Amino acid sequence: MTLQNTYRRALCQAGLALALLPLAASAQDAKPIEWVVGYAAGGGSDSVARATAETMSKALGQSMIITNKPGAATNIAADYVVRSKDYGHIMLTADFATLAANPFLFSKLNYNAEKDLAPVGMLARFPLVLVVGANVPVKNFKEFLAWAKAQPKGVNYASAGTGSPHHLAAELLREKTGLNMTHIAYRGAAPAMQDILGGSVPFMLVDTASGNQFVLAGKVKAIGVASAQRIATLPDVPTLSEQGLTGFEAYAWQGLSVPAGTPPETIAKLNKALVESLNSTPVKARFMALGVEGMPGTPAQMASYVKRERERWGKLIRDNNIKID
Repeated sequence: MTLQNTYRRALCQAGLALALLPLAASAQDAKPIEWVVGYAAGGGSDSVARATAETMSKALGQSMIITNKPGAATNIAADYVVRSKDYGHIMLTADFATLAANPFLFSKLNYNAEKDLAPVGMLARFPLVLVVGANVPVKNFKEFLAWAKAQPKGVNYASAGTGSPHHLAAELLREKTGLNMTHIAYRGAAPAMQDILGGSVPFMLVDTASGNQFVLAGKVKAIGVASAQRIATLPDVPTLSEQGLTGFEAYAWQGLSVPAGTPPETIAKLNKALVESLNSTPVKARFMALGVEGMPGTPAQMASYVKRERERWGKLIRDNNIKID
């Protein structure tokens, strides 16, 4: 083969390789993104992820698959995502437990939330509502305090589990009021609410996604909301701050995280799609139905929010010596 023919053949091969590059990139981009949720399908966290994923998928031009990995207060899901090196194709609903509470509740974790997960942006927060069973003879927070203090053996309260925002918010309530309260932990908000409805436990602080339907149906009584302002889905229920519990705020919240090592340009692309999704009409409507507040923002804003929450609830966990293991 002459030198000229060899040169021509090399040029043809190079041209073919360059022509295939867009196809290869397109095939890579077409790979689905796995969105991991550390709770069972059908709950509030799952509903938020599915509603957001639908519009994010359209913005990115990539399909999304929701993978539910419940258990161990989201640690199973977080460990699964942290161990993945499939950067750009795996995300995690990283919530109050994952990022703020678990580092203090567990003596040993297989991952470091601060170092092993990178923020994409906040998803949503769920206001907490102090609710009592229909058989509890109170209508407002003043009456609730008087009733609780009059119980000779103190009062029991339910939560979605040890270390959950429902539990820690109730511990904050106990600190601020001095009430004699005993914690009854459940495996999720749904079974806890069932015992509130049945009358075996008198009250709990429940997230809006799990509790609103029962409040609106008149099956439980909402005494006060633990947010800075009244919430749109329960406009007639005053805040606890309005009723004298000054500065009392507590939320269940969620953000979107990816494994550390995900390229910054990938995070920026995901954040853009996330913000677009949270600002879309369908997602806003779905969140309104759930009683959930969307929180569109930047990765830096998520990091700042998580830092404040970690410091706040970490102190409460340490001061009360709350441990899961």
